[in-house]
Amino acid sequence: MHEGNMDRKLIVGITIGDYNGIGPEVIIRTLEDERMFRNADFVIYGHKSILSFYAKHMKSQHFQSHEVKGLEDLNPKMANVINCWEEHVNVAPGEATSDAGAKALLALNKGTEDLIAGQIDVLVTGPLNKETVSQHYAGFKGQTEYISVKAGSENSLMLLTSDRLRVGLMSNHLSLKEVPGKIDMVQIIAKLEMLNKTLRQDFLIQKPRIAVLGLNPHSGDNGLLGKEEKEIIAPAVIKARDKGILCMGPFPADGFFGAGSYAKFDAVLAMYHDQGLIPFKTIAFGSGVNYTAGIKVIRTSPDHGTGYDIAGKDQASTDSFRAAIFEAIDIYHHRSQYKEMTANPIEKVRLSEDRDA
Repeated sequence: MHEGNMDRKLIVGITIGDYNGIGPEVIIRTLEDERMFRNADFVIYGHKSILSFYAKHMKSQHFQSHEVKGLEDLNPKMANVINCWEEHVNVAPGEATSDAGAKALLALNKGTEDLIAGQIDVLVTGPLNKETVSQHYAGFKGQTEYISVKAGSENSLMLLTSDRLRVGLMSNHLSLKEVPGKIDMVQIIAKLEMLNKTLRQDFLIQKPRIAVLGLNPHSGDNGLLGKEEKEIIAPAVIKARDKGILCMGPFPADGFFGAGSYAKFDAVLAMYHDQGLIPFKTIAFGSGVNYTAGIKVIRTSPDHGTGYDIAGKDQASTDSFRAAIFEAIDIYHHRSQYKEMTANPIEKVRLSEDRDA
């Protein structure tokens, strides 16, 4: 990557996801708009035959793709495609197949490798099916976890973002019975530090305000419905505030979202997946973005899944996928700006004094 050059076109990597889902369709409909190429070059990890199949099926008149062997051969005027496998595949829109899972994993792995190596600037991942991928990668729980481990960070933060709400998750893809065991003071503080940092460096919010939700109904009702709030979450919030993080809580989740209190905060830390994602998708579904915070590389994805029920019907909205691209590009530039703003502050003061002298 070429840090510091704000004017150059970024290289945006895109993984095709499950080729039997809506991923290829939203990629095609997004990149058939020539305006997308003004500020970025795009490379799709998948296979050109898949894109050709869907472009023909959708009667796309403007989507163009160019097969490349390496990133040195990118065409700036059309979608570039790196074939991540050689054999022919049978495309069956709407069907969850083992082979589609295997190919989605190949594309994800290649895109992640290039991202970590700095060959591309950001990565936007298409939706895949965790069940079919796990048939080829034992213990696969999701792209967030996969990319985080590959990037050398076991402890990342799944952050759902929109123009109205940002929600970070204490725990990602866990069964409910496992969640209480993952709620401890050290981890809550770590997630709050991660969330605070990403709001400052990736979203350029100088003094972020963070709300923390409780685990139990009514935030435990003062210990009547659970002790996690009194014994773990509230003390963690206090310790985080001692570290300079402007956070408040724990709040009962139902009343917090029902009363619109989220509008007073820059982000919310939810204790488990559905506690955060149900209100987020109710408020922002179709335009939200899933961002993997807390790691050194930049990865986003749309806030929807494979959409098997509408796959192959050219009905999928591109709004969330397009937002994921723009969010990734914005975060890249925000990080560059933040790095410049915070680098050598003493030297900057000296330079300012010299100019004023």
